[in-house]
Amino acid sequence: MMDSCMGDEDQGFVPVRRRGRSRKDFQETGSAPYESRGDSVAAPSLDVLQPAADDLTLGAGVEEEESPPAASAASDRSLPSSSQPRTTSSAAAKKQSPTVRFEVRRLLVPPHRMSPLRKQWTEILEPLVTHLKLQVRMNLRRRCVELRTRVGAAAQKDETSVRDSVQANSSLLQKGSDFVRAFLLGFEVRDAIALLRLDDLFIESFEIKDVKRLNGDHLSRCIARLNGREGKTKYAIENATRTRLVFADSRIHILGSFENIKLARHSICSLVLGAPPGKVYNHLRTVTRRLAERL
Repeated sequence: MMDSCMGDEDQGFVPVRRRGRSRKDFQETGSAPYESRGDSVAAPSLDVLQPAADDLTLGAGVEEEESPPAASAASDRSLPSSSQPRTTSSAAAKKQSPTVRFEVRRLLVPPHRMSPLRKQWTEILEPLVTHLKLQVRMNLRRRCVELRTRVGAAAQKDETSVRDSVQANSSLLQKGSDFVRAFLLGFEVRDAIALLRLDDLFIESFEIKDVKRLNGDHLSRCIARLNGREGKTKYAIENATRTRLVFADSRIHILGSFENIKLARHSICSLVLGAPPGKVYNHLRTVTRRLAERL
């Protein structure tokens, strides 16, 4: 009797495969956690032995996600052709736009000339900006004075006028550079500003060792002989030759015209080589007389 009952139950029992599903699968397929296969049921069953959905539903969801890029590619192809000429026209406009070029000069400031530069900065800046129309600034990081001027004129279309303006701006920049360089070498502002007013003034520099090799106390005595007592010899050479002298250690800087620099250099070299100061003074008197007769 019991065996017959067990036989009937074995015949009616069908094993069902169980499969776990994630929450993402439920959201893509839109089905309940467990649905029955076959006939439709009004209410979802709570039996854990119900079959899961087929794998084809998942594949359809992935294809729908990949389809938007294809649509975007098609939309890119359908863009109007007017966008390409617009980019070319902008590039052509950039090529046709005039470019403004600048020429820059940087002059390194020696450590011993930093304090005088700060004190007389306004006196140096006024002629550079007012008369030469230059852009000037002090670069503290590099410890140099920077001068800048415009080289290319954007409004001028004639090649000759552009060339003339470039040459004029370059000459003004060179004058300003010479003026600042003269001050950094040790000349006073009132003497260095003559470089802006006159075109035949130059600066020549040389060392005492270029004339005669001297070291130690001999070099010190030579520098003292060039200056004289309270600067008497130096002032005599400057007044006779109409130049300005700066003795910076063993270096000598001369500011003046070409002929006057030559006369001052001859007198300085004579003193360096050991000529008596009286003999040099006599030569300077002769030079002064010749210059007066020439004028």
